[in-house]
Amino acid sequence: MTKASVVGTTAPPGSKTVQLEDDVSSEQRQIPRRPTISVLICAYTEDRWELLVQSVASAQKQTLQPCEIIVCVDQPLFRRCAPYWADSAASTPPTRVIQNKFDGHLGAARNTAAEAAAGEILAFLDDDAAADKDWLDILTEPYQDERIGAVGGRPIPVFEIGRPAWFPVQFDWVFGCAYDGLPTSRGPLAHLIGANMSVRRTLLERVGGFHSDRHDDMDMCHRVAHIEGSEAVIYEPAATVRHFVPASRTTWKYFWRRCFFVNKGKVEAFAQMGDAATLGAETRFVWYTLTKGVPREILQAAKGDAHGLARTAAIIAGVGLAAAGHLAGRIELVRRLRRRCQQPTKQILDTAAQGGGPEK
Repeated sequence: MTKASVVGTTAPPGSKTVQLEDDVSSEQRQIPRRPTISVLICAYTEDRWELLVQSVASAQKQTLQPCEIIVCVDQPLFRRCAPYWADSAASTPPTRVIQNKFDGHLGAARNTAAEAAAGEILAFLDDDAAADKDWLDILTEPYQDERIGAVGGRPIPVFEIGRPAWFPVQFDWVFGCAYDGLPTSRGPLAHLIGANMSVRRTLLERVGGFHSDRHDDMDMCHRVAHIEGSEAVIYEPAATVRHFVPASRTTWKYFWRRCFFVNKGKVEAFAQMGDAATLGAETRFVWYTLTKGVPREILQAAKGDAHGLARTAAIIAGVGLAAAGHLAGRIELVRRLRRRCQQPTKQILDTAAQGGGPEK
């Protein structure tokens, strides 16, 4: 029997005190508890030191405080980070520095951080991204629905030297930022952006952590959606972070290489996913970009925007490069699988040859 029901049997009928206490207890029972949150920031180079400091500071100033902040770094950077945040281990929220214990890059560091985390929700923030003050509050609010397994937010580009006039907004994913074509309100999304995403810790454990080192965000989202359904992976554009874009990433060389090599690498990542793999998001992106982005830029050119045709050309080139990268990745994968199949046969023939003639 609850406290409210006990009071109700002993107080006079119609008592306001009884009604108020019963109402409060009812509201308290209806309000779900917010899960605990660990903010995980991974870094590998001192070249972005100031950005890393800003990233950690933004996590420390959240309106909804995490239970901890974990900075996971490679060995050279660890020697600088450990003493810098040594006094923050006892602060609120506590900030601690750990060393990446796995071979690899971002996916490996995130696995290390996730294993060390205590929070029920793991929120990942890039070392060159600074979160808005209400980021965690908005990002984790959907988790009050037990059906939600992963939530991502919107990284907004902050350009070091200004946005290139020729660069189409449909390709802001090249910078690790939100791009034209993503939902404008909360809803399911196949592939969250790693600079600003979160997942239930138990669910990440169920899928075996991050399996891909360079496509870790895509890999995680596909595996979560595969076991929990596509509605379990949610994009919340109101949860924003500011993602720094250096001048070196606003060049044509960086653009074409990212379009080609990211999509080439995805082939291997998809192959490792098995039944969880799907090209649905890539297909929708190509369709939207060609049917919406190209006409829009041509219209802008017709209205006098001198760079409209340049953006149109960049869109077409980007889609073509992505397709070429995917094809190159497929060819490489097929060749690698053929070599693996041929290897056992070669070993059998070699063993037979070394064995000599018939037994005596």
